Amino acid sequence: MAFPPKSRIAALFAMGILPGLVLGTGVGYSVAKMTSSATVGANTFTTAASFDTVAPTVSATVIAKAAGTGLYFASYIKQGGTYYVYANATDGGAVPSGIATIKADVSAITTGSTAVSLVAGSYTVEGVTYGWRTASLTANASLTAGSKSYSLTSTDNNGNAATQSGYTVTVDNTVPTSTDIQCVNGGATVGTVELGDVCTFTFGEIIDPESILAGWTGASTSVVVRFTNSGNNDTFAVWNAANTAQLNLGSVNTKGNYVTTAVTAGASGTASTMVLNTGTNTVTITLGTIAGTVANDSNNNTAAWTPSASAFDRAGNAMPTTNRNETGTNDKDF
Repeated sequence: MAFPPKSRIAALFAMGILPGLVLGTGVGYSVAKMTSSATVGANTFTTAASFDTVAPTVSATVIAKAAGTGLYFASYIKQGGTYYVYANATDGGAVPSGIATIKADVSAITTGSTAVSLVAGSYTVEGVTYGWRTASLTANASLTAGSKSYSLTSTDNNGNAATQSGYTVTVDNTVPTSTDIQCVNGGATVGTVELGDVCTFTFGEIIDPESILAGWTGASTSVVVRFTNSGNNDTFAVWNAANTAQLNLGSVNTKGNYVTTAVTAGASGTASTMVLNTGTNTVTITLGTIAGTVANDSNNNTAAWTPSASAFDRAGNAMPTTNRNETGTNDKDF
């Protein structure tokens, strides 16, 4: 019996059409054609073997609070609060078929939520853009503080799936506090409101900058400070750069007589500035150009700060509005 050349046998095996080649031993062999269907978008095709055998990989994920205006800082939520799960992922393999689904198991945060779908889109948190996000979820009404774990399962269009775990978010149920207000001289004369004077609001923990001013990241930004004449209890508050809306820093009673008319700092000329320091938990205001009539107060006054309930921490816990008196030695302000 003559045998076909090796190159022909190899070709027949590769083509999948060798139908029962009978060798000299009398034993018959058959080869089935191996095929696999794959779908990419709206197109379905069949190949001799699947091009994509590698599951997708999540490269980045974070959980961030969803409610309110303060949405800058991520990785912190509170019990009963709303939140989103964000992710970035890529499909693997030489010819990836594309990601079909990403599902989050956040049952340690929201009971029963073991496979919550993420939706493709473009979402930004802390300056990072994510391609997938869940709908708004609600944490359990009673949830102990501390680290909570969650996982993500990603599946591609060829059915390859992988679960990645060990991701965490911190539950913080403690309301932030106001701990101090200090206004110090940065100009030429102590006791007079001037360009360069500095007022510092100190919090008990990091405050989300977007809860103070929408769109604020904490970097130095222009603001206007408005002083109101009220005898020996002149007050001031911080407004946006356009001087059209008061920011969520509350108000300060200087307990002194620093202005005799309505006074602005930074509405024209040199702007006042505001900056967040997450290392010291402070928001610092540096006064800009003064417009209006000021007076010199040489007394040692103890200012009182009434915070805004609209400000809140990284987890979304709102500030109490209890007055906080200036701490330390009773000295001259501005």
